[in-house]
Amino acid sequence: MVRHPFGWTGVPVPVIGLGTWNLERADRAEALAALRQGLDAGLTHIDTAEMYGRGRVEEIVGEAIAGRRDEVFLVSKVLPQNASFAGVLRACDASLRRLETDRLDLYLLHWPGQHPLEQTIAAFEQLVRDGKTRFYGVSNFDVADLERAVALAGAERIACNQVLYHLEERAIEHAVLPWCDRHGIAVVAYSPFGSGDFPSARSPRGRVLAEIAEARGATPRQVALAFLVRRAGVFAIPKAARPAHVRDNAGGGALTLSAEEEARLDRAFPRGRPRRGLPTL
Repeated sequence: MVRHPFGWTGVPVPVIGLGTWNLERADRAEALAALRQGLDAGLTHIDTAEMYGRGRVEEIVGEAIAGRRDEVFLVSKVLPQNASFAGVLRACDASLRRLETDRLDLYLLHWPGQHPLEQTIAAFEQLVRDGKTRFYGVSNFDVADLERAVALAGAERIACNQVLYHLEERAIEHAVLPWCDRHGIAVVAYSPFGSGDFPSARSPRGRVLAEIAEARGATPRQVALAFLVRRAGVFAIPKAARPAHVRDNAGGGALTLSAEEEARLDRAFPRGRPRRGLPTL
């Protein structure tokens, strides 16, 4: 599995990781097997959140990584309603208990909320000092939000911005992605296959994807992932609740597209015009 430095942190992280949103809906034994097979395949970046299954997904992740914690780049997220100074500290402790670990590698604010961002960042800094997380970051932040966060936290403090990014939703390429690149902030793509609407091979766009995949001996999803992580500093966390899906996703991290293939995909899935706001699910 290809690893790239995770923004300014310099920590080598697999370009393809393991997302866990809605994992509580899967068969538990199969979900555990998928996560463990992901670790075996080198997908050691595991992303979860207190929101997922109201904590149940963190418990699944904790069980999956038992005895293997040191292999994992472990990420969780705090809900905005819990993002006061004291609330962040309580939420992190609860996540650590469910994950059965003493520290995270990265802790994120799930999306901007009503609590003053100064309090959230102060709590994140306290967690770093206490050794409960190595780094902290944000999710679903647009450029204005990012500018404010960096102004409050200082340079090389916000490690990551996790955002919606897939072939048919490339809005972040206009402003958010270049801004993060200039500031050494890693970009992590969630829902990199969309939300249940991955391009069909019967559609004109899907045919391009399928043709490239066939020529490369890959799958369309592997090609899609390779396109999204073509830039250094961009990572993707597709969810896989079955071992077969994990194996497929892992192949996307080993595929490098040619300039011609990237250009074909760029034409087939144009990023469109800039628009106000940041897309979310």
